[in-house]
Formats: sequence, C-alpha cells, structure tokens
Amino acid sequence: MHKQEIFIAGPVGKLEAVIQTVNTPITRVGIICHPNPLQEGTMQNKVVTTVAKTFNAMGMVAVRFNYRGVGQSVGEYGAISGEVADCMAIVQWVHQQWPQAKLWLAGFSFGAYIAAEVATKVACEQLISIAPAVDRMPYKTLPTVLCPWLVIQGEDDEVVIPESVYTWFDGLKAHKTLVRLPETGHFFHGKLIDLQQVIEANTLTD
Repeated sequence: MHKQEIFIAGPVGKLEAVIQTVNTPITRVGIICHPNPLQEGTMQNKVVTTVAKTFNAMGMVAVRFNYRGVGQSVGEYGAISGEVADCMAIVQWVHQQWPQAKLWLAGFSFGAYIAAEVATKVACEQLISIAPAVDRMPYKTLPTVLCPWLVIQGEDDEVVIPESVYTWFDGLKAHKTLVRLPETGHFFHGKLIDLQQVIEANTLTD
C-alpha cells in the first residue's frame, strides 16, 4: 500500500486528503466520509482508517478527506450541504484520476449520510453506512439509493439509538443488507477487525 497526502480543489478551497493505492490494477475506488466535524470528527478517525485499510485489502484505492474547516481543509462547517458538496468534489477528482474505475462510497455516523446523499447523485457500485445517525440527519428526504447498500450497526451504540436504525432500515426501499454487531459501541472499540470482516463478507466481489 502506498499512502499519499494531497490537497484537492473543493467548492470553497483546498481539501486535505489521503490517497491509499495498491499494487493491483485499479478497477474500484472507495471514498470514506468522516464523522461530525463539530464533534472533532476527522479523516483520522479509527473507523474511517479501518474502512480505508479494508478497501486496500480488497484491492481497491481508498480515498479519505477532511471536510471544509477540518484539519488543513479551507473553510468552515457547511451544515451538511457543504460537506456533501465537498464529497462531490472528491468524486469528481477520482473520476479524473481513474475514469474507468467503479466508485464505492462509505461513511461513519454523520459521514454515513454524506456518503448516502452523494450516492444518489453519482453512479455508485456500493454504499456502506456505519452507525448512521438517522435521528440527526435528513434521511427522510433522501432520494432513493439505487446501488447495493450495506448498513452496519453496533447493538450497544451509545450515540446512535440502534432501534432507530433498525426501524429506519425496515422502511427503506433499497437493495439493502443490515449487519448488527453484538457488544459493539458507537466507536467500535475492540471491534475494528470485526468491522473489516463484515465489510469484506457483505459487499460485492468479482
């Protein structure tokens, strides 16, 4: 795995990003969206970096980035719509670098919504939502997600109410899979290897 720290042009200025590439033909690229920037969420979050490592293990390029106003990214909090625009800029950059590669989108907590909204705007092969904050984010107005959608929820989540996620998931009209992880809190302490295994076992392979 080769890791490169770069800046990508965003809607309000440069966005700090980390690109992790692998020594295999590049057919898929996964973008990972981090948790709430107002609660110290960054692309260095352990769940985010675990997903990036998982994508690399699956032979994919992994791209993680800081939203506007986080780390060295220019700007200030964009009230969800700004963060969606930032992710769209990352998608555009990915398409320029690897025009033939299929896109995967993943997000954790706040970032799960950002990835989901972007998945309704661009061609996406796989969406992964980890502990989606369904009570705090505008999922009720989210357009239909057409690609396969994996939702991963810890049963002992102390931040996102698991029952709210299960009820929301039951009402989804989508090509969907839910995996509940027992004895798992919001930040997946001690469960990161389990998270990686769930992603590998429940997403597209060819």
